[in-house]
Amino acid sequence: MLMKSSTQSLTEQLSARFAERIRNRLLAPGARLPSVRQCAQQNGVSPSTVVSAYDQLLAQGLVEARKNRGFFVRENGRATDAMRDAADADGVDAAAVDPALESSAANWSTAHWFAARAAGRAAPGVSPVNATALIRGMFHKISDKPQPGMGVFPPAWLESTFMPAAVRKVTHSRSLQDFSLQYGEPLGDAGLRRLLAKKLSTLNVHTVPEHIITTVGATHALDIVSRTLLRPGDPVMVEEPGWAVEFARLAALGMHILPVPRRADGPDLEVMARYCEVHKPKLYVSVSVFHNPTGYCLSPGSAHRVLQLANQHNFHVVEDDTYSHIAPEHATRLTALDGLQRTIYVSGFAKILAPNWRIGFLAAPPGLIEPLLDTKLLATLTTPALLEKALALCIEQGQLRRHSERIRTRLDAARSRSVKLALQAGCTFAAEPVGLFGWVDTGVDTDALAQRMLDEGYLLAPGALFHAERKPSTLMRINFATTQEAAFWQTYQHVVAAMK
Repeated sequence: MLMKSSTQSLTEQLSARFAERIRNRLLAPGARLPSVRQCAQQNGVSPSTVVSAYDQLLAQGLVEARKNRGFFVRENGRATDAMRDAADADGVDAAAVDPALESSAANWSTAHWFAARAAGRAAPGVSPVNATALIRGMFHKISDKPQPGMGVFPPAWLESTFMPAAVRKVTHSRSLQDFSLQYGEPLGDAGLRRLLAKKLSTLNVHTVPEHIITTVGATHALDIVSRTLLRPGDPVMVEEPGWAVEFARLAALGMHILPVPRRADGPDLEVMARYCEVHKPKLYVSVSVFHNPTGYCLSPGSAHRVLQLANQHNFHVVEDDTYSHIAPEHATRLTALDGLQRTIYVSGFAKILAPNWRIGFLAAPPGLIEPLLDTKLLATLTTPALLEKALALCIEQGQLRRHSERIRTRLDAARSRSVKLALQAGCTFAAEPVGLFGWVDTGVDTDALAQRMLDEGYLLAPGALFHAERKPSTLMRINFATTQEAAFWQTYQHVVAAMK
């Protein structure tokens, strides 16, 4: 909220707010800033204050003006050209809004105005939150409020005494110097891999330690698979809606993304079959259990058909089982049915244990282990043995299992409260509420809603994020662990009412 009593002027406060969001990527390159009129109305200031704030952003090189379209976050490294005046840039008659704008626009046209050939698209008046914005939101604290758009459990839920104790025990062993002064095993700590193989067997995914590779988190495991099996331009099938980071990561690698609609029982098999005939995809990326963002779980029938297509059309399947720690062991998994022949299993411990330990792993067919290991070695050489040994202790002594049980119990209670509040706030659920996330229909454009809620200190995950090509959506993903307080939903109702 802008404060007249602050040591900074309203112009400086507004400019600083936008600048911080741009630098933290909460406003992505190519995102459109609100119009002068809209921004003035939203923040309770005069249009001339907004003009002056945008002027400061232009002077800092953070935004640019596009004739008759408005103000946009600058793309780094883009060429710029001088613009005529403020009215042209914002698509309004500046003098009609406020006479003071006319002289300000004249100053702008000779000093600060820029335009660029920006690639991104945004709906009018909307500055979208993108995948990297959610990631950066994990590192740049938006506010002290619980964040509905985050994809992790609150830190207080993950606090434990057994993890520090495991690290102390490992570091006090006489072997500490031995494994600290040399690179670890290329595949990862042998003790941890042995325990992971045993843990996978409880999911009916049978493998041996030699066919498991530890990674720097599950995302790193997915990246290793992509860089090993794919080349730029290769077609890849990905579930839609799907994990925003996976779309962004594959796009950054230059892959041809083929979005497959995700239904309650699994992927749209007709769409997959057509892709196979026309594009000959090399890979299918799936979250079979507690799919992100819908929470759907794969049915056995759909799983068998997917594997038939994989064998018939010669593509691999990578199964991201990130939410295995809070999911039923009996849930249908492609890797269990396939026996790791055409499938690759990926998981990690950031969601359930310690995000900063960055320990993930993959289990793969024997013929892929060496090329996958080569990719790992080229990127990170090995992975930190100290934390892998500490994790092995947590698993071996049953502490991870008990911790996961406590989290599941707490999540069930939080989900019940969150669902009740969401329904009272006028939301509907587009999918049955299970797991960590809810897929909620708000009835309004959630890109616009996300920016309004950001002003209130809340980071949302709008539905457009979860599509390969951004398009308007009334859906949003909520984290049940961070939306169980009435204060958020009261603010949500107030903002939605103002948008209608």
